[in-house]
Amino acid sequence: MRALLAAACLAAALPAAARADDRPPAPSVVVTGEGMISAAPDIGVVTSGVVTTAASAGAALKANAAAMSAVIAKLKEAKVEDRDVATSGLTVQPQYDYGSGSAPRAPKLMGYEVRNTVTVRARDLGRLGELIDGLVGAGSNQIEGLTFDVSDRSTKLDDARKQAIADARRKAELYAAGVGAKLGAPLAIDEMEVGGDEPIRPFVQRAKAMDAAPATPIARGEQELRARVTIRWALER
Repeated sequence: MRALLAAACLAAALPAAARADDRPPAPSVVVTGEGMISAAPDIGVVTSGVVTTAASAGAALKANAAAMSAVIAKLKEAKVEDRDVATSGLTVQPQYDYGSGSAPRAPKLMGYEVRNTVTVRARDLGRLGELIDGLVGAGSNQIEGLTFDVSDRSTKLDDARKQAIADARRKAELYAAGVGAKLGAPLAIDEMEVGGDEPIRPFVQRAKAMDAAPATPIARGEQELRARVTIRWALER
């Protein structure tokens, strides 16, 4: 008797569950909004290096250490703080002579090359060109890159995010009105990563610094900080 009663209850519940599954999803609209803030960079990031070669690895490393010590001393003289200077690469590589293409032969060890690079954050962009010239004059024979950054990037990105949300709401309200509905509560918000500015690399290498020459000119331009959000809103009749 109990088994028959349980079966009857299950049979009565199945149509209700089926009807619940058959109900159409609640109406909603998904839109993407974008925001953009232009900002003048106030930090320059320079990657500077010293490359030395010698017959032995020890001699090449010793010569490199002497030259890099002079570069670090120049940074201290320029009042660059220790927190803004970091070693970003150090390699010791054998150098081989493989002969010409028409007459290849077994590799012959010719010596060793040492590369030592530091990344420097310059907070006084007005003296950035002077700083780069000073590094080259102190012994740096490799300027591998220069990029710019904004110190209050997070704050400015928050402004771009606000713009992106407002842009998404404007679009959602437009679509809702177009179908005769009202915009309800937001159901989901996703922030999508937006690529930043490409690094600016105006320097490849300077072998000599000219004492009488003016400082290397620097054009910092502006950076565009962008935010993009995708929001799902409920639609109400």
